[in-house]
Amino acid sequence: MLAKVFPIHLKNGNQAKAEELVLAFAPQGPGQEEGTLSFRVYRDPAKPDYLLFVEHFADQAAYDAHTGSSAYKELIAGQFADLIVEFVEIDHELLVGV
Repeated sequence: MLAKVFPIHLKNGNQAKAEELVLAFAPQGPGQEEGTLSFRVYRDPAKPDYLLFVEHFADQAAYDAHTGSSAYKELIAGQFADLIVEFVEIDHELLVGV
């Protein structure tokens, strides 16, 4: 399993628009992808203009399919990317799961 974590800092005042795009993307992209095991996006009520993506994929091929989908290209790499100040892509390996 491949785990990806993305802390994302948004341009000021873009929280609502970013959340709208993520809500539109989830059922069109990850919700349709066999190799996407989970797709979770968190907001921090104390930190505006910030989202945390936590995603799990069956393997690298599943992640590549995810980022190659038309929904991803349009909504995330396209519209959502315009709202970002910076993000970090962090790979994780599962140590313990309950």
